[in-house]
Amino acid sequence: MDNKERSELTAQFRRFIWSSILISLSGCLGNVVDGIIVGKLIGPDGVSAINLSKPVVQLLFTLSMITASGASMLVGFALGKKDLRRVRYIYTQSFTINLFIGILFTFIGLLFPMAAGRLLCSDVNLLVPTTDYLHPMLLGAPSYLMMWAISIMISVDGSPRLASVAVLADNILNLSMDLVFIQAFGWGIAGSSLATVTGHLAGIAIMCLHFRNKDNHLHFSFQHDAPEWGNIISQGAPLAVASVCLTVLLFSANRIVLVTSGRIGIFVFAVCMNLLQIYNLFLAGTCRTLQTLGAIQIGKEDKESFRFVMIKAFRFITIAMIITCLFVWLYPQAIAGLFGADSPEMESETIHALRIFALSFIPFCYIYAVMIVYKLYGWHKMALFISFALSLTVIPVLWVVSRTAPHLLWYSYLIAYSIEIAVIVVLHILTKKRQVKV
Repeated sequence: MDNKERSELTAQFRRFIWSSILISLSGCLGNVVDGIIVGKLIGPDGVSAINLSKPVVQLLFTLSMITASGASMLVGFALGKKDLRRVRYIYTQSFTINLFIGILFTFIGLLFPMAAGRLLCSDVNLLVPTTDYLHPMLLGAPSYLMMWAISIMISVDGSPRLASVAVLADNILNLSMDLVFIQAFGWGIAGSSLATVTGHLAGIAIMCLHFRNKDNHLHFSFQHDAPEWGNIISQGAPLAVASVCLTVLLFSANRIVLVTSGRIGIFVFAVCMNLLQIYNLFLAGTCRTLQTLGAIQIGKEDKESFRFVMIKAFRFITIAMIITCLFVWLYPQAIAGLFGADSPEMESETIHALRIFALSFIPFCYIYAVMIVYKLYGWHKMALFISFALSLTVIPVLWVVSRTAPHLLWYSYLIAYSIEIAVIVVLHILTKKRQVKV
């Protein structure tokens, strides 16, 4: 790869990374500021209710990832090879299944809202706000799935800036409607959930402008040379499994923390999960760029260019994580105050936990990014192993620590991720040796 090619790829990387970061930044700020607004207007129980409902959001995201993420990789490969017939067929399948899944969740919201609330929350005092927040989310589930799926697809198809504008508008409207629905209309925690759905619908409307572009390749078509469902699921499986496991982790961790540390503990955990949103800001932007540009380079069979993109991605995420960790260590009290910690004990425990989680999320980000690399390189078994281990390792560690040393509960994530890194290194070495022998 000569200097001109490096310069062009660097410019392309910067365009994708900053558009992806803007998408992630908008989503991150939407979630974090949403939590801050709820903490100020409703109180700590409102923040806890949002966190207790997050497994459902994660489940919706997971189901979208199975098709949208896998399909986006395949679309990237197909665009690299200029196979537009395959691009259109994959896009059509992805869009159709995401819409269908969203409608199923709407029916659950219509028929079983209280049952869903009881499944997520075992605390009588938090059951009502959790159910109130969950109900509009289930009714508006199609907006969640379509927002994520369409933003991924139009980014791969050359409109990352439009996707970023749509997500930005989504979150601005979400936060504005928070104030209107919660404060002006008096709808409480349900108003916060409804504001999120309203923002998603606006974002989807903006992204539809991509389909008026003459260079748009995403047309509906069921014409194909061979069925693609197996390929879509195979490509999306590691990311989807990682998301499924994260859903299980959120559900399990909420229950363990609630039993071990009560109301204060679940509030502290909710604040720390909002900290994860900051890390995900950089992680999601980096992985989206790596996945999109990497798939195109591999589609062109240009391994040198792919390695160039990979190095830039890891360099960027490393710098971002160092800055984030330092900020949390220097200003944990300000973060605790933003979310409405209403007692000295709650504030002290939140500060303590934030500093631990600031370190814990660094190995998490590296592990997730490495999973993307393995998938792009075709090391499917390693990628699948990481997708399972990423979250499921934390659950037994969290349970053991809660039973044997509850005062060390917040260290569970750091311990689990350290174990995962050691296992991944060993498996990588063994896999390389096996390939050499073959």
